[in-house]
Amino acid sequence: MPFEIRPFSAEWRPAVRDFNARLDAAGAAAGMRLPDDPCAEMLTGSETYLAVEDGMVRGGYTLRPQPFWLLGQTRCVAHLRLPVSEGIVDRRYAMLGSLLVRSALQKEPRLFALGMGGMEQRLPRMLAAMGWHLAPIPFCFRVVHAGRFLRGMRAARPTPLRRGLMDLAAVSGIASIGIHAVQTCRTRRAAPVRFQEVADFDGFTDAVWEGAHRSYNMVAVRNSEALRRLYPPSNTRFLRIQTTAGWAVLLDTAMRGDQYFGDLRVGTIVDCLAKPEDAAAVIHAARAFLVERGVDLIISNQGHSAWTKALGADGFFQAPSNFLFARSPEICALGASEWHINRGDGDGPVHL
Repeated sequence: MPFEIRPFSAEWRPAVRDFNARLDAAGAAAGMRLPDDPCAEMLTGSETYLAVEDGMVRGGYTLRPQPFWLLGQTRCVAHLRLPVSEGIVDRRYAMLGSLLVRSALQKEPRLFALGMGGMEQRLPRMLAAMGWHLAPIPFCFRVVHAGRFLRGMRAARPTPLRRGLMDLAAVSGIASIGIHAVQTCRTRRAAPVRFQEVADFDGFTDAVWEGAHRSYNMVAVRNSEALRRLYPPSNTRFLRIQTTAGWAVLLDTAMRGDQYFGDLRVGTIVDCLAKPEDAAAVIHAARAFLVERGVDLIISNQGHSAWTKALGADGFFQAPSNFLFARSPEICALGASEWHINRGDGDGPVHL
């Protein structure tokens, strides 16, 4: 029987749970599961579709259409989340993943995907084989509390020898002095930036959008309406700051046994907007705000060169990134050379 692609509805929740249980039993990687309640788990405006065979769910994907400023006009572009199929644990369904991607392209040819864990993973390899363009979004970080960073940063402690050396460096204080000295030398002196924390985005963000978006080839619409939808005032987990030139959305997360960050307290610059020439002021304000809150480490993934340069000018280092940006052939054909894109454009914030 051929697969049917159907929109998610409540009647399919038991079948989705059964699908996830089969993936669990087969030891599929964490995060590769379909939501059994998309309204609760997905961002507003998301649409989930299921691949059904003989009444059983065999896979699915989620689309989140959103308006983008693209080469001089506003167009609909969709974020493709997952897709996931039983092919990751059962070779009989090995071709279902590409069928799901083709189904998504039929619904919205202008697609992109974010994250995906690096080029060695199954999904990015499949997208590349289907003609998508993939590139890593730079990962930038700045250490605030060096001793805690050295003892707790799991991604930098893969071997017993490395762990021993980092623990020794943390105890001696030598590495702490060195890290702070290097970051200080890398930080360009700039005039103090005035900023304030706000509970909601208002007309100020509309003015920032109108003044900034034409400076970018491609950027998701970030007026006050869009920001309230992405970061509703009721969600106090998101921190919002404004400067005279722009704004940023931040997270302050106490990790617990995270595979990368261990138990560190991680500050994240999730989303931001200003004119490219004002990016440095927004980054500086975001860093100052997170330092005041007491985080151990500050991280950000920014795709546009103005923002990666602003991070570098504020003392941030770059490290290898597994946060990928994949563009469908339809988007690549448009020729936009550089996107202002970050974790706020996908589902990245839910993992931080």
